[in-house]
Amino acid sequence: MREGETLKLWQVPLRLASGAFVLDQGLAKRTVEEERAKGLHGMATTAVPQFESMEPKRFVDLLSTSEIALGSALLLPFVPAWLAGAGLTAFAANLMRLYLKAPGLRQEGSLRPSERGMGIAKDSWLLAMGVALLIGDLSDR
Repeated sequence: MREGETLKLWQVPLRLASGAFVLDQGLAKRTVEEERAKGLHGMATTAVPQFESMEPKRFVDLLSTSEIALGSALLLPFVPAWLAGAGLTAFAANLMRLYLKAPGLRQEGSLRPSERGMGIAKDSWLLAMGVALLIGDLSDR
């Protein structure tokens, strides 16, 4: 944080909720078995074809490390809100990209989630939290 910057009270619930969730997901992926790694990798390549050349286990290791770093940044009060918000926004935007591109996650011809897509559709809240942190911190300047 720059000198004189303080963590705003309104940021605390957003940072705690999103940070704890993302950190937990990253830690849980540290011990993913090969079959689950293949599934996560396969879904990710739907949204980001560049991941196709990466080995599934390597992809999950990278994803896990990224989630741990992002979750930690959100939970650490000395990380500026704009920076934590930008990271969360970018991460959640890619989850929404996956939601829009992966077959079977949405009801046919609609943005409404299918039963299978409900978990990823809920990640839209992470996108909203990231944007709120980013806009809120930048507008306070």
